[in-house]
Amino acid sequence: MQQTRLDTARIRAARQVIDPVFLDTPLYRCEALEPALGCAVSIKLETANPVRSFKARGTEVVTTLLADEDSRAAVCASAGNLGQALAWSGRGRGLDITVVASRFATRAKLDAIRALGARLELVDGDHEMARERAAAIARHDGIRLVEDSLDIETCEGAATIGLELVDTTTSFDAVLIALGGGALATGVGHVIKELAPATEVICVQPQGAPAMTRSWHGRRVVTTDATDTIADGVAGRRPLPAVLADLLLVADDAVLVQEASIIAGMRLLLDHAGLVVEPSAALGIAALIENRDRFAGRHVATVVCGGNVDMAAYHRWTGAASPP
Repeated sequence: MQQTRLDTARIRAARQVIDPVFLDTPLYRCEALEPALGCAVSIKLETANPVRSFKARGTEVVTTLLADEDSRAAVCASAGNLGQALAWSGRGRGLDITVVASRFATRAKLDAIRALGARLELVDGDHEMARERAAAIARHDGIRLVEDSLDIETCEGAATIGLELVDTTTSFDAVLIALGGGALATGVGHVIKELAPATEVICVQPQGAPAMTRSWHGRRVVTTDATDTIADGVAGRRPLPAVLADLLLVADDAVLVQEASIIAGMRLLLDHAGLVVEPSAALGIAALIENRDRFAGRHVATVVCGGNVDMAAYHRWTGAASPP
């Protein structure tokens, strides 16, 4: 395999600084899903932790380095999950954390960022505007700007999921990974292609936020003017060239799925796995719904990457009964 920005030795070392509460997450075959999907399905569950997403694997690495350098503050832009993770990791290491987010972000995610003690600044725009504001704060205050997917620590932290996927007696025909900024896909993809190269790495993105998928197929950065998807965690418009370069080396395919399939995937995970997940976490199941013939008879793993969801919206989307 050609060399990505990632390094497997550093990924293994990352496991030593990540709080164990985020490591060795459940990986199990979910037979109850299989009649509906036509293939064997294993779930890698990244929601059973203090921030209910995989993002803290990366922020644990970032904040460890910052603490070692005697840094006192950091800032990031976030749709919600990265902000929660950075706030959690920074709090444990005595760092002052600022998170910039769109005021249209999921309220539950914004409330969780505040609850973890971070300063939250909201902008009247989308995630790309939040990225610009976070960069301006970092320049003005002279503090570290944590950029998800661009900062190699976020990719290598996420890549520890890949180590756990390959360190099992089960071999998978394919691994389905949600694709947004690219940290999860490039991280897990790097490990799989180095240690289990026969396994297909397939990235999944909503049709309403297709920039990275279009970039992968075009082998050049393709931007979009807007996004239109309930999967806010992957709703980027401007892929980063360095991340795309890595993705081109580790992904075997990148596919787009419809909103209806994302909702159907969330409902399947609720009904057959007992899991309440955010839309981004259901992208792998959505791809199985739309590509039954491609995966028929195969054993597929999917990373259920986040469980931070606005429950009122979740009930609307899935038709699940609201609690009394």
